[in-house]
Amino acid sequence: MTASKYYDIDLDLEGKSILVTGGTGSFGKKFVKTVLERYNPHRLIIFSRDELKQFEMAQTFDPAEHRCLRYFLGDVRDRERLQMAMREVDVVVHAAALKQVPAAEYNPFEFVRTNILGAENVVQAALANKVGHVIALSTDKAMSPINLYGATKLASDKIFVAANNLSGSVGSKFAVVRYGNVVGSRGSVVPFFHKLIQSGAAELPITDPRMTRFWITLEQGVDFVLSCLDKMQGGETYIPKIPSMRMTDLAEAMAPGLPHKIIGIRPGEKIHEVMITEDYARNTVELPDRYIIQPVFAFWTTEHLIDAGAKVVPDDFRYGSDNNTDWMDGPRLHSMLSGLEL
Repeated sequence: MTASKYYDIDLDLEGKSILVTGGTGSFGKKFVKTVLERYNPHRLIIFSRDELKQFEMAQTFDPAEHRCLRYFLGDVRDRERLQMAMREVDVVVHAAALKQVPAAEYNPFEFVRTNILGAENVVQAALANKVGHVIALSTDKAMSPINLYGATKLASDKIFVAANNLSGSVGSKFAVVRYGNVVGSRGSVVPFFHKLIQSGAAELPITDPRMTRFWITLEQGVDFVLSCLDKMQGGETYIPKIPSMRMTDLAEAMAPGLPHKIIGIRPGEKIHEVMITEDYARNTVELPDRYIIQPVFAFWTTEHLIDAGAKVVPDDFRYGSDNNTDWMDGPRLHSMLSGLEL
């Protein structure tokens, strides 16, 4: 089994059945690749709604070679299809979502259907099939959201945390992973800048010179999810400690000396992203590599986290991309970008 470069993971997926929603997306493909390299699952189910993307993915991950693979067409909006797909499944990773901020502002209820109603469908299908562990991917935009996408992901997070109140004797556990922008993922500014640079652009567009963002690689994101699956008790929101970078510094690192053109903030954008606000600080503990927002459950205790070395954060704690203590420079960005297909 290949070890993680980033996290201490002692996860046993031997003989398990795993389903990943949104399995043909950037995260899903990296997750599938990682699981195939490190584990020997009984079934690894790619659940998504695009037959072409499934066909293309099967050219890389061939079910004839990887006999555990299943390509399952379906939409998280369809609860019956989800229930069928989750039969005898042990672990669900929920990565399916509509994510583009401007598209959400123009098509709000489509995002509600996928991101909120889809989350409830995943929960209900998991409970109906007595799935052991369910972990959902969130976003920094879900904290104090000002755009529709962030609002739907906040609602989704609440649904997954509250699902632990419903599991009872079924025993299903639900948790959330929240992190920032993924370097090189579809829709990210990095491939957008790369395309402009390759085409000989005379300048790079910057929405606001003050803007900062959290950054994480796909590999780190997948490893973080696996580490959370390893440790989750049910109800936690896990947040990795990751670097921030100013957008102007990112543009300069990708194209030194190329001028920037300030184009203004788009609808629904923030200057800085925040993953933990002061209001959540009283329920947050810190480990060397992550923060954990604890659920407000009557049955929840902090002892297992304190025993693992967790420390309670100060009441005025705030984890934002602007007050982060870990700042990324150009060489570190290029190290993140190395090996990526942009």
